Amino acid sequence: MTNEISVLGWSDKAKDDPSVIQLTAHLENNNGIKGLEIFHPKDIESAVEVFRRDGFVIISDVLNDEQIDILQVGCTEVVDEILALDQNKKGNRGSHRYSFGGSSMTRSQLHKPAWQMLLDIKVVTDIVSAIFASNDYTLRSASGDFCLPGAVQYQPLHSDIRDWIDTAQTPFSAFSDPTGRMTIRDIPCPYVCVNFLPQELTRLNGPTRQILGTQNSRRSIPSLSEEPEWMRLSTVCPVPAGGIMVRDVRAWHGGTPNLSDATRSIPNLEFYAPWFREPIVPGISYTDFKKLSPRAQELTKFCVADSSEELITGATLRAP
Repeated sequence: MTNEISVLGWSDKAKDDPSVIQLTAHLENNNGIKGLEIFHPKDIESAVEVFRRDGFVIISDVLNDEQIDILQVGCTEVVDEILALDQNKKGNRGSHRYSFGGSSMTRSQLHKPAWQMLLDIKVVTDIVSAIFASNDYTLRSASGDFCLPGAVQYQPLHSDIRDWIDTAQTPFSAFSDPTGRMTIRDIPCPYVCVNFLPQELTRLNGPTRQILGTQNSRRSIPSLSEEPEWMRLSTVCPVPAGGIMVRDVRAWHGGTPNLSDATRSIPNLEFYAPWFREPIVPGISYTDFKKLSPRAQELTKFCVADSSEELITGATLRAP
């Protein structure tokens, strides 16, 4: 285990550093959203109500053991590809933190079989269709993130979508009201992210912190120095492996320290509402697209490269 830890992480501080020991004790005793609700796949209606109230919801027992194994292996393969380019664990979302999409030349992992498998998970279809009141939504990307053991810093709170500013600052944003009366936060949820859990989320392995009910807030997101302690402890844990975290990407969220001995991965699928579109980068070759199920082809129809084009894939450390 010692060799595995030294390879995976703990490059900034040692696990027995006094500050790490103190933080570990603090998180063990205080981390996690109090009264976190976890729904069963049969409770879709209630899950949607909580999603609309809080900006996220957890559903358990979505992946079976075989699917969990496939996803674990798929994530490990991609993690290894990325870390081969980053021996010092600098990350591209902060030290020891990485975006699966931002670490891909296609800004997506849709070309990987493990992510393609997720397109046909019935519970995902049920919850996303209920949120959008339609099954005519479309895939934006297949991405997610991971953090290595030894990610001792908090990632700043942020939102995954914002109003268009200009092509340079917001190349993948489109929403803009020239009258200034409406923002992306004033409309129904335009964009849903479904994170899959190939491992459990614990108080110590970097659970995502979600600030409840902020999806429609126009307030400024606090910086790390401004953020109150209760927000730092507002983390989605404990949650067993095999579940999903369904997020309104407008809600404030951020990464937290991974003080465990293993990588925490949360691969995802990202979906646009039927009435909403922003620029999409092709993430799957035409040849692989034709191998997908009819439903998966419908979801990915805006993500497929032209049949005359070669999709160039591979790992990169480009910042997301």
